[in-house]
Amino acid sequence: MLRVLLLMVLSVFILGCGQESSVSTQPAPAGSDDFQKSLLQKLISAKPGDVIELPEGRFDMTRGLSLNVDGVTLRGAGMDKTVLSFKNQIQGAEGLLVNASDFTLQDLAIEDTKGDAIKINQGENLIVQRVRTEWTDGPKTSNGAYGIYPVQMNNVLIEDSVAIAASDAGIYVGQSTNIVVRRNRAEYNVAGIEIENSIGADVYENIATNNTGGILVFNMPNLPQPGHSTRVYNNEVNGNNTENFGAEGTPVASVPAGSGIVINSNDKVEIFNNRIKDNDTANILVTSYFTAGFFSDKASADDFDPYPESIFIYDNEMSGAGGTPGDVRLKALRIAEYGLTGNLPDILWDGVVNPQRLVNGKLPDDLRLCIQQENAGFINLDAANDFDSVSKDITPHQCELAKLPAITMTLGS
Repeated sequence: MLRVLLLMVLSVFILGCGQESSVSTQPAPAGSDDFQKSLLQKLISAKPGDVIELPEGRFDMTRGLSLNVDGVTLRGAGMDKTVLSFKNQIQGAEGLLVNASDFTLQDLAIEDTKGDAIKINQGENLIVQRVRTEWTDGPKTSNGAYGIYPVQMNNVLIEDSVAIAASDAGIYVGQSTNIVVRRNRAEYNVAGIEIENSIGADVYENIATNNTGGILVFNMPNLPQPGHSTRVYNNEVNGNNTENFGAEGTPVASVPAGSGIVINSNDKVEIFNNRIKDNDTANILVTSYFTAGFFSDKASADDFDPYPESIFIYDNEMSGAGGTPGDVRLKALRIAEYGLTGNLPDILWDGVVNPQRLVNGKLPDDLRLCIQQENAGFINLDAANDFDSVSKDITPHQCELAKLPAITMTLGS
């Protein structure tokens, strides 16, 4: 009997020594300090090339996670199988903060963080695949600002992921270059997907629904670089009518509920082959910084261009816009121009242009807003003159711009 027991103990010891190193080979009990401590230690001691595997399970986290080593992969068992819940977070401004390059994040969910869910800062070659960020109590101003939040990155791929109920943007890429955002779902955020002050982005095959604004392409002042050259195509942008719950004073808090795709102060933007419908303010809005509702003297900085230029809108399917605008001025305009039962049209442009670039009273051809849309409604708000000379004439915009090249992305599959 004693010999049998010794053999059993020896077998367990041998098997244990032969196991591959990982955060946890079995799901730790929910709320287990052991899982959190083990994961924190793995991230602190990580080396380039490490793959940190997280098991299936739901794990309560009280402290934010951070990683500062290049070349690491953090991988769970699935966005609905490996869930890190930060509902009881007492330390850290984010759920996961990464300051590194060549980082890959896959197959997990991060819920109910105190601040941003996932922030990846100042690096290159980022891959985010099959990741979910969510605030599970639904839209609230007290939710964290950003779900998936890369900033100052080069080569960014975000795909097959989900972002829900961020109080600023569900998926936000800021001050970055060479970006692909594809096949994601953004829902019940203030901004579903936002590209801000970034150069070279392809945003396609995403679903943006039930946000305040579906897809935003913005430039803001006092940031390291201005953005340009974004293509938004083959997306579903439907029913983005959630009341704006952004924190007062933030730029996104001025986005009117019912905004499908919004271009603000950005240049060289193409919007094509999207299905955009039932957005109660407008399906597409093109605005300058001056009329976006968050103007300040910061916009007068010499290195900031507040005017959207070289905008090309074509071949989208659009319907059902403008029935209940989320802006007081636009509500009044709807009644004045279209009657009590009328709708604002699919495309709204504030009509504000840079007077210094006019040639014989017109913008040069390569800086124009060009629209090639059959049966699309359009209105020029003449916002610079307080809507004094509103125009519904689309003829000046029936032009064509040179198309932008596709983004070349070697990351991912």
